[in-house]
Amino acid sequence: MIYTVTLNPSLDYITRLTHLKLGETNRSDSQIMYPGGKGINVSRLLAHLAIANTAWGFLGGYTGQHLQATLSESHIHQNFTTIAGNTRINIKIKAAEETEINATGPHISDDEVALFLSHFDVLTAQDIVILSGSVPKNLNDTIYQKMLDKIQERQAAFVIDTTGEQLQLALRRQPLLVKPNRAELAQLYQVPLTQPKEVIRWGQQLLKDGARYAIVSLAGDGAILFTTTGQYFAQPVVGKVANSVGAGDSMIAGFVGTWLTTGDVMASFRMAVASGTATAFSDDIATQEKINAVYEQVIVTPYDM
Repeated sequence: MIYTVTLNPSLDYITRLTHLKLGETNRSDSQIMYPGGKGINVSRLLAHLAIANTAWGFLGGYTGQHLQATLSESHIHQNFTTIAGNTRINIKIKAAEETEINATGPHISDDEVALFLSHFDVLTAQDIVILSGSVPKNLNDTIYQKMLDKIQERQAAFVIDTTGEQLQLALRRQPLLVKPNRAELAQLYQVPLTQPKEVIRWGQQLLKDGARYAIVSLAGDGAILFTTTGQYFAQPVVGKVANSVGAGDSMIAGFVGTWLTTGDVMASFRMAVASGTATAFSDDIATQEKINAVYEQVIVTPYDM
């Protein structure tokens, strides 16, 4: 089973208008509300691929109830921890320039944290836990270490999508996959990454530091998969970018879902790139039809320096 963790989920209210005028009343051309949060994005894409998964995290109040109601896709099993506070609402304004206002999130009590962590007791060595996203305002980053302690006690595998010190600490615990972009890789190792050979060197370092596989996203320039047997480059697929939200989460979902069902790392990489690209080309998390269409266009070649 795949378990996704979203510590600070949200309802994402997206409004579109031609021009945003600050200090004035603006009227939108359209608006829609989606369930948000990086782990929830992973769960939704896995569901679109008909891969069973369970979503964990904290939900509370009317907004939490509404988010649960929207996550009714057949392959997502929900086991959220109910909290006294209200799940946050994020505002995404899509005009000539894209503007986001992200709420900080609710207070989480010690009892709520303890109940949430008890969910990890069901894990087995056949399971994969995907950890990603921001931490609620009153919890510090030690929550990641507590989760990893529970995961490793049960001998489950994990994937982590975070940055900086938390990524550095997680690498020591041998994650199945990490997926920094070029800027995050540079930040992790405090080095400039202006040349391809530098990306290769420090991408390889992710494996030396503990990751089983690593994908470094190069945005519009493609992506590189790092394995113990070599590097592989996925060429960018040509298309119109409609949405920057959820593309990285979709990459993780595509990789993990395919790896768990096939064990084929190259097919998993192709599906990761197809899923991330398809979401970038969509208004929301990509559908299976869109992903399959993009998958046929993904070209992966060995990357030799």
